[in-house]
Amino acid sequence: MDIRNLTGREKTAILLITLGREKAANIFKHLKDEEVESIVLEIANTQRVTPDTRDSVLEEFYQICLAQQYISQGGIDFAKDILIKALGEERAYSVLSKLTVNLQVRHFDFLAKIDANQIVNFISSEGAWTIALVLSYLRPQQAADVLSNLPTEVQADVARRIATMEGTTPDVIKDVERLLEKKVSSLATGDFAQAGGLDTLVEILGRVDRTTERQVLETLDTDDAYLAEEIRKKMFTFEDIIKLQPAHIQVLMGSVQQSDLVVALKSASEEIKALFLRNVSARRRADIEQELEYLGPTKKSDVEAAQQVIVALVRRLQQDKKIEIVGNSDEFV
Repeated sequence: MDIRNLTGREKTAILLITLGREKAANIFKHLKDEEVESIVLEIANTQRVTPDTRDSVLEEFYQICLAQQYISQGGIDFAKDILIKALGEERAYSVLSKLTVNLQVRHFDFLAKIDANQIVNFISSEGAWTIALVLSYLRPQQAADVLSNLPTEVQADVARRIATMEGTTPDVIKDVERLLEKKVSSLATGDFAQAGGLDTLVEILGRVDRTTERQVLETLDTDDAYLAEEIRKKMFTFEDIIKLQPAHIQVLMGSVQQSDLVVALKSASEEIKALFLRNVSARRRADIEQELEYLGPTKKSDVEAAQQVIVALVRRLQQDKKIEIVGNSDEFV
């Protein structure tokens, strides 16, 4: 069978059949329900896969993975040069064409491997809007690290501009990139490229340290109370653990490291402490209470870091649909 005649769904079904049940199940966890249903139906209708077809699908998948890796390492031109040398021009362009959606240029991608402190040095002299634009295009964790290292008086202004940022023309984006002395090839289509927005800010704030998060929100409470409230509606903080149902607290307790939990509870409210302790066995409750008693003075930064670890775990369990957040928006980042 010539795999050029196969649809993407058919190739996906063959790939998952080849990978086996366990790996396929792990992949399904990252797909939407309708995608899972569609692929499962295709798998059910796949009666037989010849060794040649299987090998061809695996080879194509491998080439696409390599292309994505090359793009992340050095950009599209870098990937194209390597693939042409390895596969020949025709096959290289065939592989790259299958990544059309993924090849939309992520502006400021040249900053991806630069330390956050160095990025701060590059952009700290720029205006708040320019900084907000750059952070909107960075990976959330990297953007969070940069935001945390900006001067305190700038953080809230930058956060507000990320949340309220609308479409930005590619020419403006290119001008800002030139200020950072790097030119990025643009494959974006249309007259406007979407950057920033409330969801982007929420994702960034979800990764900063709690001191930065609190400072940003407290400043916004004064400058733009409505925006601060909208952010809080979308965010999930350590204090929001009180919204979890007892059954979901028990799921969380099955995954959390006790050392992280004890430190996180050091400055937690009595209500949150009681919620955790009510949902563990008597033996574990006694262990936690004893460790809290002997913990002694603890750095505030260590407590906040432990709380962030637990918040990240809650987000991961929610994304895996193992727990739900009650009293919050349908989704959170």
